[in-house]
Amino acid sequence: MPFSGILGQDGSITVLRRSLAVGKVAHAYLFDGVEGCGKKKTALAFIEAVFCGKEEGCGSCPSCRKIAALQHPDLHLIEPDGAFIKIDQIRELQRELAYRPFEAPIKACIIDAADRLNPAAGNALLKTLEEPPGSALMILLTANTGSVLPTILSRCQSLHFPALSETTIEEYLRRNGSEPEAARIAASLAGGSLKKALETDNETALTERKTFLARLSSFSLREIAPLFTAAEELAADKEKALEMLELVTAFMRDILLLQRGSREVVNSDLLPLLEREAVRCSPERVMERIQQVFAARQALLRNVNPRLALEVLFMRLAEQ
Repeated sequence: MPFSGILGQDGSITVLRRSLAVGKVAHAYLFDGVEGCGKKKTALAFIEAVFCGKEEGCGSCPSCRKIAALQHPDLHLIEPDGAFIKIDQIRELQRELAYRPFEAPIKACIIDAADRLNPAAGNALLKTLEEPPGSALMILLTANTGSVLPTILSRCQSLHFPALSETTIEEYLRRNGSEPEAARIAASLAGGSLKKALETDNETALTERKTFLARLSSFSLREIAPLFTAAEELAADKEKALEMLELVTAFMRDILLLQRGSREVVNSDLLPLLEREAVRCSPERVMERIQQVFAARQALLRNVNPRLALEVLFMRLAEQ
C-alpha cells in the first residue's frame, strides 16, 4: 500500500518521506500508537518505498506487488507465538538478516507487538540493534511503549502514531457502505482504531453489544448464578473481555452525560436503558463503577485469573 492510502498519519509519513528524499533511512524504527491506527500499513508502505527506490512505492512493480501480498523474500514479519515473541523467533530473524538480500537493496523486518518480546528474546534483539547488519531495516510496532525494554527504545528512532479521529473513521466507514448510524456508533467506540471500528461495524457486533450491556444492567446480588455464568463465558477470550470492558466504560460515560444534561451519547440506540440507569444510579456511584471497570481491565492486562477478575467486577457492578 502506498503512503497515500493511509488515513490520518500525515505527520509520521512526512518524517519518513523526508528520510527517503535525503537518503538517510535509520536502521531501526519504533512505531507506537493504539492498535489498528495504521502503524503496520505505514511500515509496509515505507519498506515498499525503500525497495522500490522512490519516495513512495509505485504499487505496480514486482517488488511492490510481493510486499502487498506479504510474499517478498527480503521482508520478514515477526508476531507473538502465543503470548510472547520467543527467542527462537529472534534467532531465526538474526540468521535471515545476516544473509545478503535476494532481490531488494536491503533486507527488512517488521516486529509486531514488540512489547511482547519475552526477556530472552528482548536481550537477543538488543544485540542485533547494537550491531545491526549492514543491509537491514528493522521496524518495531507497539501499542504499549511502557513494556518495551528501555535499551531497545534508545536504539530506535521513535515515531508516534496518534489515534484516528472519530470523524476520520466515521467518514471512512460511510464511504465504504456503512449505514450512517452504525458508522457513527462504530467510530465512537473504536478508540481511534480503524481496525476496531471495522470489527464493530456490522449487525452481529452491534447486536452482541446491546445484549451484553442489557445483561450487565440486569445483574443482581440476589441471583448470582447469571453473573458467574457471564464471567465464565467472557473469561474464555481475554481479548474479547478487554473489548467488552471498553464498551462498559463508554456506557458508563454516557450515563454521566445524561445525568449532566447532555444528549451527545455514544450509545444513542440504547437510550431507554441509559435513561433507566441514569435514574437508578447516582453520579458518584457511576464514577465508582468506572473505576472498578478500570481496575478489572488493569488486572486482566497483568494476567490475573480472568474469570476471578470478572466475577469480582460483576459482583461490584451488581451492588446497588
